[in-house]
Amino acid sequence: MSPKVAQADASTAARLESLDIKLEVLVIPVSDVDRAKAFYQRLGWRLDQTPPGIVQLTPHGSACSVQFGPGLTPAAPGSAVAYLVVSDVEAARADLVAAGIEVGDVFHVTPDGPVDGPDPQRRSYFSRATLRDPDGNTWLIQEITARLPGRIEGGLTSFGSVSDLADAMRRAAAAHDEHEKRTGERDDNWPDWYAAYMVSEQSGATPPE
Repeated sequence: MSPKVAQADASTAARLESLDIKLEVLVIPVSDVDRAKAFYQRLGWRLDQTPPGIVQLTPHGSACSVQFGPGLTPAAPGSAVAYLVVSDVEAARADLVAAGIEVGDVFHVTPDGPVDGPDPQRRSYFSRATLRDPDGNTWLIQEITARLPGRIEGGLTSFGSVSDLADAMRRAAAAHDEHEKRTGERDDNWPDWYAAYMVSEQSGATPPE
C-alpha cells in the first residue's frame, strides 16, 4: 500500500469515527402484527406514529425503537435476539411479572455457564433474565449500572427516567459515604463528587476517589 493510500484511508477512518450516527430502530420478525402490538403495549412501550403498515413501539427511557409489519424483514418470526438494559434486573422482573408478563428467573453468567440468581457481587453486565414475545423473539434483560471504559462518551451521559436517575444518585451516595470514611473528613463539595461518579458509571471512566 502506498503512503498516499494509507494516509487517505487513515483520514477516512478518522472522519467516520467522528460521524454522528445513532441507532434508531430494530425491525423484529412477527407472524401476527396485532398480537405483537398488544404484547409490547402490555410491556408499557409507547406506540409511535408511523406510516401505514408499520407498527413502532419505544421502551420507556430508550432512544431506540422496534418496528414490525408485513414485508419489513425476510427473517423468520421468533428469530430475533436483543438486549434490554435496566439498572435493577430483579425490580424490573418483578414489575413485569406483576403486569402478567412471563419472565424467566434471574440468573448470572459465569465461566461455567449460567447460574441461578443475580451476580453475588452485583457486577454490571452479569445479571440477566429472559423475556420472549408471542413469536419467541428473545429479549435478554441485562442489569447495567457501570459501563465498561469507552462504551459511552462522557459528553453523552444521560438518564432515561426519573427512577434511573434516582438509582444512580443512591449508588453515588453510597460510594460517597465510603469516600468520606476513607478520607476521614466531611466532603462539602459532594455535588461535584456525585456528578463525577454518576458520569463515570455511564462512560466507564475512572470514578473519583
